[in-house]
Amino acid sequence: MPTLPFQRLTVQGPDGVLAVRRWGRRDRPVVLCVHGYPDNSSKWEAVATWLANDYQVVAYDVRGAGQSFKPTATQAYALARLTEDFRAVIDAVSPNAPVHLVGHDWGSVQCWEFVTDPSLKGRIASYTSCSGPCLDHVGHWMRDRLRQPSLRGMGQMGLQLIKSWYVYLFHLPWVPELLWRAVLGRQWHLVMRWLERTPVPPRDGQADDGRFGVNLYRANFLPRLMHPGQRVAHAPVQVLVPTGDRFVSPSLSENLDRWAPSLQRHELKAGHWITLKQPELFAQAVRQFISA
Repeated sequence: MPTLPFQRLTVQGPDGVLAVRRWGRRDRPVVLCVHGYPDNSSKWEAVATWLANDYQVVAYDVRGAGQSFKPTATQAYALARLTEDFRAVIDAVSPNAPVHLVGHDWGSVQCWEFVTDPSLKGRIASYTSCSGPCLDHVGHWMRDRLRQPSLRGMGQMGLQLIKSWYVYLFHLPWVPELLWRAVLGRQWHLVMRWLERTPVPPRDGQADDGRFGVNLYRANFLPRLMHPGQRVAHAPVQVLVPTGDRFVSPSLSENLDRWAPSLQRHELKAGHWITLKQPELFAQAVRQFISA
């Protein structure tokens, strides 16, 4: 697939400068994509290729990734700070119209924060979530299974705890950073080929994307799981569920209508990195939801 031309721009966030990519025509509705870990905004290029004829596709490097600023303090990666970055981006690229929000992996975790923040009501036209649940919803999901234990519920929770092995690793001091510097930064493209059967080229800055991004987990996981809030979406939500996801169980997105009154849920035969391996399938689902 040929490389799609894009425009680079920067947005001044409340704490630092955010790097932004933009594909497509400026007079079209904005589809704003938020990447996960350990990616940066470049991961959306293949998806943008399938959407840019009809939409202005925008993606930004979240703090700690790509060419955006990289704070070192753990709490600088708290969801409240990420929300302010998002607000700065949409104020810059779509000040007068709501955006169609798309998130994958940790980008999806962030986007749940945005779409449930009352102060952003009216700024988001729709939200497509993939492979990244709201941490507050997960906290309630776990509490529900502990309060009324059943064989099925405890099995679901046990499976997700196994799938989340990397989260425990990321909470260790220094170890993840050392792994990214010593091994993973140079070998991540090989890990992706082995783990997801997904060919990706080596990327400059991969080690930094990995080692700074672990703070997303450290700043947010335990506080939200231990003290989950009541977070209800104020825009229509589509949840895409790759049935072959090695990290996120399909059961995490069951019964989400409690938190998303206007909800569509679709299971797809795909793995975690569907955005890289099956971008046409992913983009088609986004397009259909926005059109509806």
